[in-house]
Amino acid sequence: MKSLIVKRSVTIGGHRTSITLEDMFWHALREIADHRRVSMSALLNEINVGRQATNLSSHIRLFVLDHYRSRAA
Repeated sequence: MKSLIVKRSVTIGGHRTSITLEDMFWHALREIADHRRVSMSALLNEINVGRQATNLSSHIRLFVLDHYRSRAA
């Protein structure tokens, strides 16, 4: 299965930036945001605040993976 890579402009903590992720991660983020009843911007801000020194796109992927792993347990 080929994954489409999508670059989107977003606002995180009041700052505009762009994030490049595979389409499946964008869909997962939307699903998580909807489940938590928060905006995508609020979810991305939460993810960013918890980030250490890693790349934001990588940290988002790990966040999504952790989210689904914890739900499966």
